[in-house]
Parts: sequence; structure tokens; C-alpha cells
Amino acid sequence: MRKTLRTSRAAHRSRRGARRFTAVPALGVATALVLAGCGLEYQEDICGAGEYPATHVGSTGSVCVSDGEQPPRGYTRYPEGKVPQQVDDTWDVYWRSHAVDENGDIVDAPEGG
Repeated sequence: MRKTLRTSRAAHRSRRGARRFTAVPALGVATALVLAGCGLEYQEDICGAGEYPATHVGSTGSVCVSDGEQPPRGYTRYPEGKVPQQVDDTWDVYWRSHAVDENGDIVDAPEGG
């Protein structure tokens, strides 16, 4: 009986040790990923899947519209080729200081957006 108890303890210790051993490399990999985070850049989309962005006429406001639907009253589609896709991309930054007026022309945005 005593022999069995020693075997059980030894087996338990070896399993516990193995678990600790595998956790250390996993922690090292996680640390390496955090330190190398510069290469892992996240960019947030302007709208979700199945949506497109529309701009508020005469100001810098915007809204996401479901594909297949028209923009709500007071909004219009961005001009073709000038549609922001991700937060802080070229067109997202551009439309912070520009607007589409009621004639569809691109104008400087009014003070305060």
C-alpha cells in the first residue's frame, strides 16, 4: 500500500512539473508577441460588414448605411474613389476638414465640423 502511495505522488509531481514546463515557453511566446507588437497593427473599419459610409451634407458627420439602402435624409454617398474604409486612413483624415455640399461639390468643412 505504501509503495502505491509513493508511486502516485511521484506520478503527480511529474505531471505537475510537466505542466509548469509547458507554461514557461507559452509565456515566453506571449511576451515575444507583445514586444513585437509593432508588427501587429490593428485598424478599425469605418463601417461593419454589409454597410457603407455616407457623409452628412454640408458637414463632417457620417453614418453607416446597410448595403442596398439609400442614405438617410441629409446624408449622401462619398464621391467615388474618396470613400474612407478604415479609421485614420487617407480619406478618413481628408473628410475631417472637407464636406460635400448640397450640390455634390467638395468644400472646406465649416468651423467645428
